[in-house]
Amino acid sequence: MYRLLFNVVFKRMDPENAHHLAFRFIRALPTLGVGRVVERFTAPDAVLGVDALGLRFPSPFGVAAGFDKDGFAVLGLGNLGFGHVEVGTLTAIAQPGNERPRLFRLIADRALVNRMGFNNGGADAAAGRLSRLSRRTHRPVLGVNIGKSRVTAVEDAAGDYERSARVLAPFADYLVVNVSSPNTPGLRGLQELDALAPLLETVQRAAGTTPLLVKIAPDLSNDEIVRICELAVRLGLDGIIATNTTISREGLKARAAEVERIGAGGLSGAPLAARSLEVLKIVRANVPDDLCVVSVGGIDTAADVQERLDAGATLVQGYSAFIYRGPLWARQINRGLAKIARERAGRVGAVAG
Repeated sequence: MYRLLFNVVFKRMDPENAHHLAFRFIRALPTLGVGRVVERFTAPDAVLGVDALGLRFPSPFGVAAGFDKDGFAVLGLGNLGFGHVEVGTLTAIAQPGNERPRLFRLIADRALVNRMGFNNGGADAAAGRLSRLSRRTHRPVLGVNIGKSRVTAVEDAAGDYERSARVLAPFADYLVVNVSSPNTPGLRGLQELDALAPLLETVQRAAGTTPLLVKIAPDLSNDEIVRICELAVRLGLDGIIATNTTISREGLKARAAEVERIGAGGLSGAPLAARSLEVLKIVRANVPDDLCVVSVGGIDTAADVQERLDAGATLVQGYSAFIYRGPLWARQINRGLAKIARERAGRVGAVAG
């Protein structure tokens, strides 16, 4: 049904307009009084529960930052079966983002290209909303992803992140420092260790007891990834999210002219899967077993999620395939994971017997 709707309606719409239409539907689920009814159909099996960051995640699968930039649809996304929702990227200063068009589909590749530019209403505006969410007992785990305001000079980035962390950390179950989006000038340069270490130390102080993670790019060299892992361990960070979108355009099925027409932006979706998995394995090999590693990039099916878990991911996130799979995507993932878990438990039981 959704595939027909996508081909007849969403495929013909501007991608950002289609996103806003779907977003309004998801946001409305709790207010229409149908959220709990939907949840009976989508709730993760209890066997999928994961303990991480001092929290209980009902499923290892959550929605990555970028879908709900300001925290308006957290409850609706929870109703659809996501175990956690990472909102943002939020900045200290509200900003409209880059000019449209800024979101593009590469349907043959099951991919997206975006150059949104951290469009959001700012940390202060989000704080009240997230405060009310944080007090609710029935909700998904709430992550908050923060980035640098565009108007803030790179050399002043630490103070900009610190302000967002101070405002938002009290209402987040975990906080993420995003230094890896390709759509804010100078941002990825903050992944250089000389800049990253003092920035993370500043945010760490502002975050207090809220678990703190850093999100890295897939375009880093393997040696750079190892050095960031070493820094995260030295600073006592709680986790690493790998990875953000890529600036690479290698191996795409889309016509070269179409890719050139779209232009700059971060590529996400299926083409990112191989590199994302590779980065996950590098990270896991260079951090302690108890450090939370969140894998994101190219996730489509339950088998993809299980592959990341088997490779050492603590949690897994997705976003781009949501556009192609539709509103029951999290349910499909969770049901597939539960089936895998039962099959593995059955094999273990048979061997033990």
